[in-house]
Amino acid sequence: MNRTRILVGLACGALLLGGCAYNAGSRDYRGYEVRGEQSVRFGVVESVREVNINPRETGVGTAGGAALGMVAGSNVGGGNGQIAGAIGGAILGGILGQNIEKSANERRGVELTVLLDSGKYVAVVQEPDEEFRAGDRVRILSGRGATRVTH
Repeated sequence: MNRTRILVGLACGALLLGGCAYNAGSRDYRGYEVRGEQSVRFGVVESVREVNINPRETGVGTAGGAALGMVAGSNVGGGNGQIAGAIGGAILGGILGQNIEKSANERRGVELTVLLDSGKYVAVVQEPDEEFRAGDRVRILSGRGATRVTH
């Protein structure tokens, strides 16, 4: 019985870690973006603002936490107490798992507002892997569903 619980715990932990978000800075490209054409525009940074990039909720943390909580809660009491413990453990574990997934995947970002040479303003949110200041001359690369600002 203990071996089963350990295996369930390890499997849920692996699923929880597998849900971590992909960090993509201005220098990072995914495989499908390689050799794809991008449009290039030039401009000047008007403002830089720190933001939080919230993760997409996958449900992995909630499911993993609920499974672990159910297993742990079922060890409480006997008979009906085990059932109530399993239900309570699943609820609490699901809440904890969701919060752990969110905090593990939340990351810092920057919102860059750029005045393009055409006179139009654009704003781009991305990972803070380059330092930008108001007045910096930059280029904006757009294509394949992604836009990034670089020096």
